[in-house]
Amino acid sequence: MSKIIMQNPIVEMDGDEMTRILWKLIKDELLSPFVDLNTEYYDLGLPNRDATEDQVTIDAANAIKKHHVGVKCATITPNAQRVEEYKLKEMWKSPNGTIRAILDGTVFRTPILTESVKPYIPTWKKPITIARHAYGDIYKATEYRVPAKGKAELLFTGADGESFRETIYDFECPGVLQGQFNKDSSIISFAHTCFDYALETKQDLWFSTKDTISKQYDQTFKLIFADIYEKEYKSRFEASGIEYFYTLIDDAVARVIRSEGGFIWACKNYDGDVMSDMVSTAFGSLAMMTSVLVSPEGDYEYEAAHGTITRHYYKHLKGEKTSSNSIATIFAWTGALRKRGELDGNVRLVAFAEKLETACLQTIEDGIMTGDLAALCHRANIKKVDSLEFIKAIRSRLEKEM
Repeated sequence: MSKIIMQNPIVEMDGDEMTRILWKLIKDELLSPFVDLNTEYYDLGLPNRDATEDQVTIDAANAIKKHHVGVKCATITPNAQRVEEYKLKEMWKSPNGTIRAILDGTVFRTPILTESVKPYIPTWKKPITIARHAYGDIYKATEYRVPAKGKAELLFTGADGESFRETIYDFECPGVLQGQFNKDSSIISFAHTCFDYALETKQDLWFSTKDTISKQYDQTFKLIFADIYEKEYKSRFEASGIEYFYTLIDDAVARVIRSEGGFIWACKNYDGDVMSDMVSTAFGSLAMMTSVLVSPEGDYEYEAAHGTITRHYYKHLKGEKTSSNSIATIFAWTGALRKRGELDGNVRLVAFAEKLETACLQTIEDGIMTGDLAALCHRANIKKVDSLEFIKAIRSRLEKEM
């Protein structure tokens, strides 16, 4: 069979540590033998981000705006320990945060379900999709380590001069400050994307913040969502038989745990970060969740929702075998390839993405699993395999699908 041709490129963003190893294995074993890959490559590995002073991350984000589809490997967001380990020039910010800020999108994260791995929450029967606002908040915050006694103030200077000044705290000792922000235009885009996605997938939409405590910041989100819903979406939701409602995030958590799933849960940036990890883990594994960033302009960036699997990487460097789950990274590729195929009218590429996903799930249903899934599965005759064996098992099933 001839290789599938891609008319237009996708933006490929390489990453760090064990996921970088898996990235190459996936391309070599599951993609390149079947698809004539057309990618615009950016190395977002931490050494290259440091060498380019993070310009490569900005370039990659702008490339996604140009080509409309990107796929990203997991990357390191350095802390003080990583600065020392990699001898970095500075503590570079999250590459995901940089890309999300440039694209101003919403991240949708949905668990990948299999019959072999059951959720920890017995009532969960359907996937719960987290819609995470991907702009601002603590990811673009300004921070300051307060060294000694002194006054901290919040000051806003408008075009006509100072218009707001208020004491945050009179420090009697050292402490810490953080100033975060968001903007109406991004919140409006977030709301529209969530409402549109709910209509497209015919699922209820929940939205939660903590407006009882954050009476300006969080309440702005609540009011913008409510206004847009009433003016533009209420009749369409009712006609589709789906519901939108707002509740406090602590109440939402309780409702989620008692639910059977099958809805979209919209959250602010940090809330979505934490809750997507909670939801994916409760469904089985962080490595069993899709993640796609959707911008208001119709740009898509697919990635795994988990990190760089550092512990396995250190074992790999010692020459030891690892049993790293590559499903989320494979599904990042299939998501990007499917979207590229849809945008280009390339039915062979779309079909390939679907067949590769089927091969992945069939491998698990056949009892061939990495360590994380084997530990969760209560079926008999489970075969735990290493990282390469798992990918090769997927390939053998993919060849049959093709």
